[in-house]
Amino acid sequence: MSELDAAIASTRSHLLSLRNAQGHWEGYLSSSALSTATAIVALRQVDAVKHEFAIARGAAWLVKNQNEDGGWGDTTISKSNLSTTLLCWSALKMFDGQSDIANEGVAIDRSNHWIASRVGSLDPEDLAEAVVARYGKDKTFSVPILMLCAICGTLGEDREAWSKVLPLPFELAAMPREWFGAIGLPVVSYALPALIAIGHARFVHAPPGKWNPLRVIRGALWKRIYPMLKTLQPSSGGYLEATPLTSFVTMALASSGDKDHPCVPAAVEFLLKSEREDGSWPIDTNLATWGTTLATKALLGGEQENEQEQEQERAALRKELRPVREWLLKQQYREVHPFTNAAPGGWAWTDLPGGVPDADDTSGALVALAYLCSTEEERREALPAAEAGITWLLDLQNRDGGMPTFCRGWGTLPFDRSTPEITAHALLGVSLWMDHLKPDLLNRVHDFRGACISYLGASSAVADHKAGWIPLWFGNEHTADEDNRVLGTAQVVKALVHSKLARPEHWARHLVPDEDACGAMATRMVRTGSQYLLQQQQPSGGWGGDMNTPSSIEETALACAALAAAYAIILDDAKVELLMEIERAELEDYRSRVRHAIERGVAWLLKETRHGREFPSAPIGLYFARLWYHEMIYPVTWSLGALKAARDVLARR
Repeated sequence: MSELDAAIASTRSHLLSLRNAQGHWEGYLSSSALSTATAIVALRQVDAVKHEFAIARGAAWLVKNQNEDGGWGDTTISKSNLSTTLLCWSALKMFDGQSDIANEGVAIDRSNHWIASRVGSLDPEDLAEAVVARYGKDKTFSVPILMLCAICGTLGEDREAWSKVLPLPFELAAMPREWFGAIGLPVVSYALPALIAIGHARFVHAPPGKWNPLRVIRGALWKRIYPMLKTLQPSSGGYLEATPLTSFVTMALASSGDKDHPCVPAAVEFLLKSEREDGSWPIDTNLATWGTTLATKALLGGEQENEQEQEQERAALRKELRPVREWLLKQQYREVHPFTNAAPGGWAWTDLPGGVPDADDTSGALVALAYLCSTEEERREALPAAEAGITWLLDLQNRDGGMPTFCRGWGTLPFDRSTPEITAHALLGVSLWMDHLKPDLLNRVHDFRGACISYLGASSAVADHKAGWIPLWFGNEHTADEDNRVLGTAQVVKALVHSKLARPEHWARHLVPDEDACGAMATRMVRTGSQYLLQQQQPSGGWGGDMNTPSSIEETALACAALAAAYAIILDDAKVELLMEIERAELEDYRSRVRHAIERGVAWLLKETRHGREFPSAPIGLYFARLWYHEMIYPVTWSLGALKAARDVLARR
């Protein structure tokens, strides 16, 4: 067995060992200082005495996990940032020196210096201005941060403090849900509970003037809006299964005299159950559906299906993963979702009741199901679910041809806009089922794919002309703009190849027929995208967010897998013979550079994972409102996919 084969076997074995008792993957999200701070403030607002132990453990965890520079990052390996530091600082100052937590005062003093050095002072006006400046017109997170600071006393006293919390038009929640895209809510689609609870808390503590009509309107509509928070709350008690969102809603209600709101007991129970043994909270309960589809794709994906040994391997794995197929089919939503009003047919990131169907997880489920179904009978069983999922994606597509995350057409704020990595994922998800679709749906899919390609072509030419694609749900703290073009570009390139749009004959530019302009554009994007990845590889052989940042297993694995996919479409020697001489010379040079980059990337991965035995994760995930996280399953699944793809390339000369 070769060194690479041994690493693949070890990585595969490790990934399979991470399954839960039900046979799927839950993963493990990083502990979050931000979540921990919001949770202890919420619990203290509801009942400081009853929840004293949970609050004290959370506060002690914050003190213990403060960064050396005096600030806090979103994870224990993240750089300090203003938002999280303000929340942790405020949460600790809430105790007003009355707690028995070791080193609490020292932690506060250190964070005082960190904040003052970034903001200029600890003056409430300066703090409020800094928070608003960080998030711009998107109030989804700036307003909750300011609210927590007001509750904890770091923005001043009472009405003076609350006047610095930007008002939210919670009265808009009384309007029909279908209007939300048109009326321009100042928060993103998933933040409706926060709009209601925080908007009302601001209204209670710092209401408009007596003669302002908004005072009358908001006061009159509260009775109508009040029950919505319980209607929107899942049975688990946690909005979106997210500790920060649930905490913000809870503290807003408790601080404004609504501790007895029907949603508060379940929210508190959710927070108490979500606390970890060390006193911390994660940002979300789990990403079970997302992690399971990633694991399935890593185990069963691959283009070299003619290799007998690999096919036997896949067949055995499909049999072993039969419970995963059945579990995935059960996770599809069959009814309109009460939270976002989403139609039936989609999948969420989790199997828990707080999940909401979204484009990325729906696409992931479609890809995973396509890999899991090996017989015609299995495909027939899964086809109704696949058709419903595909229809759901087609109906979600924005006018620009791209895919949003949750809601079509809201579009004014970043997390509701079209995004390249989700668009490419959707393109792949629908493409893998095309051979099995009815003519009417197939015609819609053809139009959908063309629109996706047009969007991806336009979105690669970003304003600063740096090339590549910027993902929405992933980033890198070490790049100048915290974007992650390497990851976004890798995801797009891989999807374009595996969706069968980019093909070898398109390298011969003079042979591309007019009717295949879509495929030609896809191939050009694969070419430019892979060239970008080649440029960003570091001397070590790894990749980071760009060529000037630390390499990570996640980014290196995705870049290797993308280059292997791009290499695969130029291996057809019969097609190469059709190229003009200058094109053939370009292609040979390209082949050589891609192969060498893959070899170096694989060597880096083997070294950093100790040949498939260790998988330290990096905080490249972006949760709602640009909160950083890392997930245990990411480096494992992406490494397995990359090593398998590289083996397919390196085995051919």
